[in-house]
Formats: sequence, C-alpha cells, structure tokens
Amino acid sequence: MQNYIYENHNTKAFYNMAWITFAISSLGMAAGLFYLEATIAMKGFLTMSYIFTVSSCFTVAKVVRDKHESDKFLDKVEKAKTEKYLAEK
Repeated sequence: MQNYIYENHNTKAFYNMAWITFAISSLGMAAGLFYLEATIAMKGFLTMSYIFTVSSCFTVAKVVRDKHESDKFLDKVEKAKTEKYLAEK
C-alpha cells in the first residue's frame, strides 16, 4: 500500500497578503485612536483592548493549528498500527 502525504502549504502571496492586511488594519486602528475625541485614559483602554484582542487571536490560531497537527500525527500512528496488525494476520 502506497502512502500519499499531502502537506497544506500557503503560497507566498497569501502569506504576504495576510501580513499586509494585518499591518493596514493596525495602522487604521492607530489612526482612528489618534483622531478619536476622547480622554487619554479612554484611548489607552481602547489601545490595550485592541492589543489584547490581537494577541488572543494569534494564540487561538496557534492552539487550533497545534491541535490539528497533533491529531494528524496521532491518526498517522493509528493507521500504521492498524496496517501492521493487518499485515501480521
């Protein structure tokens, strides 16, 4: 039995687009906060909230990716065990 391994890799263009849109949205948020007519305390609160939200998004994305990769690895191990067991019979 032949195993075909397919690795899902993003293109360089998609990778660049993700970072460019992240930079644009961050600059837009910074400009919005700068021009917002509010107290320094309110601007500071909104800035800290935005930074926390962005860092939480990165953390969630990493956790989901790590879980997917570990599940994929465990599936591979289980498949190998099953094939070995069936080959012995």
